[in-house]
Amino acid sequence: MAEANAIEVAGLSKSFDGKLAVDGFSIAVERGRIFGFLGPNGSGKTTTIRMLCGLLRPDAGSGRCLGFDILRESAEIKRRVGYMTQRFSLYEDLSIRENLDFIARVYAVGARKRAVEQALERLGLTRRRDQLAGQLSGGWKQRLALAACLLHDPQLLLLDEPTAGVDPKARRDFWESIHDLAAGGMTVLVSTHYMDEAERCHRLAYISYGKLLVQGTAEEVVRASGLVTWEVRGESCSAIAIELRGRPGVEIVVPFGTALHVSGTDAALLEMALAPYRDVPALRVQRIESGLEDVFVQLMQRAPEAVR
Repeated sequence: MAEANAIEVAGLSKSFDGKLAVDGFSIAVERGRIFGFLGPNGSGKTTTIRMLCGLLRPDAGSGRCLGFDILRESAEIKRRVGYMTQRFSLYEDLSIRENLDFIARVYAVGARKRAVEQALERLGLTRRRDQLAGQLSGGWKQRLALAACLLHDPQLLLLDEPTAGVDPKARRDFWESIHDLAAGGMTVLVSTHYMDEAERCHRLAYISYGKLLVQGTAEEVVRASGLVTWEVRGESCSAIAIELRGRPGVEIVVPFGTALHVSGTDAALLEMALAPYRDVPALRVQRIESGLEDVFVQLMQRAPEAVR
């Protein structure tokens, strides 16, 4: 595997009870990068991430993670991975410090007490060290879970929808920590449904029904979609949305407050569909840049057809 790549896999497939969850997945992830995985629920994101890191054995395919073979050397990979699940999984009747000390014992961390103190300081938990985990808000639980993941100094961090259920400030603080870790050389794989978080990733992969549909930077993903988007803004947008759906050239109509994002890949047909509304005084109709969320909706709509 090339020095620059933390992960390089080809043809990964996995089935559960005869149902194909991941189908021929191939990807390379550079070291020190944040790689985001997008896709609807049940699309195979978590299964894919776990196979990439040797945490789940694929039925077919091969590859390397952190220089180790994902099939033959998974134990070596696991020692170098920090895994943060979506659901808080630490002990709520233990304090922050006690939880971290327990995890440090599990990983047989050397200089355990110092490692715990460093983890408390790194995530801003020192002043709350004696607070019970069960008394923490979602954002503070998130910080504790991340601190626990980092105790054994992993080279690779796996985050499974890590900011579900936390407030915007906690999400922002969390992502600042993740970027600091990546800047220090750590590789991060993260699954998310939040488009603003996806845009914070260095690269993205969109998975649906176990297949990789598109990958690249956020800008590359938007550009590759070929999507053209117009904004219709006004008080009567709900009725307009109903009128527009199904018209030639209109592939997507998504409400955004008092506005609509109307998108399609045939620019001429789309403009013709919107022409009757451009002269309505109460409406403002203008072409805008397509966003990652517009592309996400497009991919969700096309996915069943794309993976048959």
